[in-house]
Amino acid sequence: MTDKKTIKNVSNIIEGLGMNPNSEAISILEDVGTNSKVDAIREMTSRALVKRNASDSLKVVITNKGKGINDMSTVVAMSTINELLSLQDKSNAMKVLEDTVEMHSDEEVRDNARSVKALMALS
Repeated sequence: MTDKKTIKNVSNIIEGLGMNPNSEAISILEDVGTNSKVDAIREMTSRALVKRNASDSLKVVITNKGKGINDMSTVVAMSTINELLSLQDKSNAMKVLEDTVEMHSDEEVRDNARSVKALMALS
């Protein structure tokens, strides 16, 4: 999948789904994009979900083990964190991060959320 045209087409699809106001678009991004074996696709998908800046899309990249800030690829995780830090309105993300820190069952996910929350509080 290193073909530039294919990457551009996938990028356009992910971007379009990210802008689609339909909540089913989030499910598609989560099911297909964040579960992709290709780091670049997971990275684009996580960024698109963050850009939506809605609680349901932010939960995908904050609360799920192996996705977004919890991705095994540092490129994907850092890209997601950078996108969160660049949000103009951080209130939705901060709420999801707080809820994750307080209530998530997985310690690693709580720790990652705590770290990102601290970074966001400083920005």
